[in-house]
Amino acid sequence: MRSIIITLSVLLFIPFAGITQTTDEDAFAIREIYDVALSEGQCYKTLEYLTTQVGSRLSGSPGAAAAVDYGQQTFEAMGFDSVWLQPCMVPHWERGEKEIVKIVASQTIGTQALNAVALGGSGSSGKTGMAAEVIEVRSLDELKAMSPVQVKGKIVFYNRPMDPLQVSTFAAYGGAVDQRVFGPQTAMEYGAIATLVRSMTTKLDDVPHSGVTIFEDKGKTIPAVAISTKDAELLSALLEKEKVRVYVRTTSHWMPDKLSYNVVGEIKGSTHPDEIILVGGHLDSWDLNQGAHDDGAGCVQALEVIHIFKMLKKRPNRTLRCVWFMNEENGQAGAKEYANWSNGLGEKHIAAIESDRGGFTPRGFTTEADESVYKIHFKKAKGWEPLLSPYGLTIKTGGSGADVTRLKPQKGLLFGLAPDSQRYFDYHHAANDTFDKVNKRELELGAAAMTSLVYLLDKYGM
Repeated sequence: MRSIIITLSVLLFIPFAGITQTTDEDAFAIREIYDVALSEGQCYKTLEYLTTQVGSRLSGSPGAAAAVDYGQQTFEAMGFDSVWLQPCMVPHWERGEKEIVKIVASQTIGTQALNAVALGGSGSSGKTGMAAEVIEVRSLDELKAMSPVQVKGKIVFYNRPMDPLQVSTFAAYGGAVDQRVFGPQTAMEYGAIATLVRSMTTKLDDVPHSGVTIFEDKGKTIPAVAISTKDAELLSALLEKEKVRVYVRTTSHWMPDKLSYNVVGEIKGSTHPDEIILVGGHLDSWDLNQGAHDDGAGCVQALEVIHIFKMLKKRPNRTLRCVWFMNEENGQAGAKEYANWSNGLGEKHIAAIESDRGGFTPRGFTTEADESVYKIHFKKAKGWEPLLSPYGLTIKTGGSGADVTRLKPQKGLLFGLAPDSQRYFDYHHAANDTFDKVNKRELELGAAAMTSLVYLLDKYGM
């Protein structure tokens, strides 16, 4: 069946007839990669088990430990030359009991519950909770312009939306997320007893989105919760009419760091074994969800690269290494451990590709590298774009991924798979990031895109 598909697909590449023989061969090889990915792919099935059977995988949790076990078993079944678990100590934060956040005794609407979740790293209010007047700000700078007297004993409400005018939702996220990551610490320094943060999503709905917040001292924290965008709009409108008091109850707390692991699998290169091409995603997720788009999709797409090479019976020229990183969400302990280990060994990653932007339709790759080599590497990779453009893919500047960027000292080219971003923040860090939100074909197209790039990197080097 596959031979029929390939034969038919050859017709699609008649326009390449005038180009060099090598390019013709590459065009046919990439078409074959797509045929296998779309007809014999396993990544959707792997994702289904990881998300629905293993489930949420917050660092330090039983779910994360189960995911490591599943990863090791799955890698071994894939037939790598070697599979190992790389230990790393990860932070262990627990959400505790369901959060309670509500407007109390409003003159306009009375008492009303808000859709809210504690941010990762939030402190506890204590069993009885706390209530205080709310003050709204749009930025950290706006808060810093206030006197601590104005803030002391109050609840700070950060309400800066993601910019809807940004075509890239990742750019919009980057322009708003500082209030979630650093806002609670700043509010605490000014005397606030708790913080509310508008959820990081472009969608107006009732779904609150979690995510990390950073306190300088884990022993000194305050409750930090995200509220849904609809409730943020409600609270903001109410504050224009009256003073508002909000009750917050969280029981979140830090536990001692815990031993966990990156899952690593490797196929040694046949001719250039010292040159490594890494594909990866991060295994951990937030505790609220199945972590389907963030980042189960990336993990299974990376593993699918190996599966496709196996199906094509292609032994790589260079060493292929697949890594499921642990603890990207709230510490990046796995990425730090891997980079320290690899850099310490003097390894040479000629390339590393991370998928961590959801399992949506792939649009191409963004890149970065050490400044001394970036222009040369980028020019070479950009030269492959005509082979990828029939599949709607481009190669651009713009970074790679949090788990691979620390490999820059090895002076290879680092890539991030860049899918369409418009729906990603509908699900990012929220309870609705579940398996049913991932489209099988889109997921497989992303795996095919990654494999095609790996094929070119493996053949031509960097």
